[in-house]
Amino acid sequence: MKSLIERAFFLKKMRLFSDLDLEILLAIAEKLHEDDYDQDEKVFTPGQVANRIYLIESGLVLITDENRKPLVELSAGDYFGDESLFNELPRGYAAVCKTDTLFLTLSRSHLLSIISECPSVAVTLLQAYSQQLPCRHVKQAVYFGVEK
Repeated sequence: MKSLIERAFFLKKMRLFSDLDLEILLAIAEKLHEDDYDQDEKVFTPGQVANRIYLIESGLVLITDENRKPLVELSAGDYFGDESLFNELPRGYAAVCKTDTLFLTLSRSHLLSIISECPSVAVTLLQAYSQQLPCRHVKQAVYFGVEK
C-alpha cells in the first residue's frame, strides 16, 4: 500500500489532477481506495451501477463497447469511469484487465465531500472533462438530420 504522499504525487502526474495544489491532492489521496485486479478480470460490464472513477496505477485495461468490440486500451496514469461522477446512469461500456492491474478508486460520495470542502476541485474536473467532449452542436445536428 502506498503512503498518502505517494498517492498525492501519483495524482499530481495525472492530467486530470495536475493543476491542483498539494494540500487538495492530499485530501483526495486520503479518500482513495486501492484495488488489485487479476489479468482477464472484469472491472465492470455494461448496465452495472456506476459510482466511482478508476485511476490506473499499474497494468493495462481494455475498454469495450456493449458488443465487446475493443474501443481503447488504457495504461498507468490513465483513468476511466469519470462519467459516473457526473451522472447516475449505468455503465455503457465494459472494462477488463489485460494484465494484473492496480487501481486507485474514488467514489462519487467521497468526491462530493471533497468538492464541498474545496469547490475549485469541481472547476478543475469540469475543465478536464469538457476538453474531452466533442462539440455538442455537431451531435445535435446529426441527431436532428441537419447537415452543416
